Amino acid sequence: MDIAIFPILVEWLETAFRIAHVTTAIAWVGSSFYFIALDLGLRRDGPLPEKVNGEEWQVHGGGFYHVQKYNVAPPNLPEHLTWFKWESYSTWLTGFAMLVLIYYLGADLYLVDPNVLDIPIWVGILISLGSIILGWVFYDRLCKSRFGNDNTRLMIFLFLVLVALAWGYTQVFSGRAAMLHLGAATATIMSANVFMVIIPNQKIVTADLRAGRAPDPKYGVIAKQRSTHNNYLTLPVLFLMLSNHYPLVFASKYNWLIASLVFLIGVCIRHFFNTRDARKGNPMWTWSAAFVLFAIVIALSVWPFVFKGDRGEAQASSLSPQQARLMSAAEFDGVHTIITNRCTVCHAEQPAWPSLYGAPKGVALEVPADTALHAKRIYMQSAISGAMPPANKSNMLPEERLLIKEWYEDNR
Repeated sequence: MDIAIFPILVEWLETAFRIAHVTTAIAWVGSSFYFIALDLGLRRDGPLPEKVNGEEWQVHGGGFYHVQKYNVAPPNLPEHLTWFKWESYSTWLTGFAMLVLIYYLGADLYLVDPNVLDIPIWVGILISLGSIILGWVFYDRLCKSRFGNDNTRLMIFLFLVLVALAWGYTQVFSGRAAMLHLGAATATIMSANVFMVIIPNQKIVTADLRAGRAPDPKYGVIAKQRSTHNNYLTLPVLFLMLSNHYPLVFASKYNWLIASLVFLIGVCIRHFFNTRDARKGNPMWTWSAAFVLFAIVIALSVWPFVFKGDRGEAQASSLSPQQARLMSAAEFDGVHTIITNRCTVCHAEQPAWPSLYGAPKGVALEVPADTALHAKRIYMQSAISGAMPPANKSNMLPEERLLIKEWYEDNR
């Protein structure tokens, strides 16, 4: 018997990329919100230098800053120019790495749900990649078409497309994967806006300045449109990326509708701050609308909270060869008894633990197939790290953890 090195390495890779993803996302969102607020709050009521569109004085960290924005570009290209792009690129790259590590390598657990659509894993991965790529192509073509000239009309139509995409994902993937993919497709559009449009346009302007040509204002207008879209999409994407931790979101029958309403909530909140940053008042109606929408989201998450069919029979027929081998092992009955006695008080469709409404993270461990399906997580959480049960509330014994460890390592 030897320790299972691969799942431990994968777990640490997931941890490393998750930390990097969160860190770079904070940097990207922070700089995005800062520049949106700065642009909206520029003062234009005093004498300004030639070609300057507005200015602002700011104080932070013990220092004073004087910022000026040019209509198109300054008369001459400065020697020192800071580009804000790597925050976006790094966020997307680390996010895609997590998609591969969690949803592609663990597709049998996280991506494909036979109760939703019984498809091979490779088909699920192709649908995942294809939908993310085609989502960007469709959006980009739409923005460049005549239809995209009216930004309000464009954003309303894009919202309807996102609603359709949310529903479509729930017809193909598990609830958890559907919410994550809606976030991934939207985040890809946001990052591609930076990589494929905003930065290239800014490079064209800088090249014109270096060559002594007058830059074309259209490149700034195009970049501004994409930046505005990113501004309104940020909060919904953050919600969708965190949704996989909350079963009331991804396991709800109306998860696609919840996701759609979250986009509207995000628009309401950003509209408030955008209006306030532009010094055009405090539209408190946006908060009222957001709270009403959030109340609807809460109602949808629990009405009705249903589970589909006979999970035991359905899951047993959809186990991978490795999971089937674990289920047929001599130690399995003993392991499943341990799980039933120590874990199902919480990890059940209707938990006995008073403060829980549904299984934590959507992981139910009631039928034998559940134990085989979640074998890797059980091994990591109870046998290797000892993190489960929390504070060992159900008094899992050392010899029980050892049996789980031997069962997984001998039959993986």
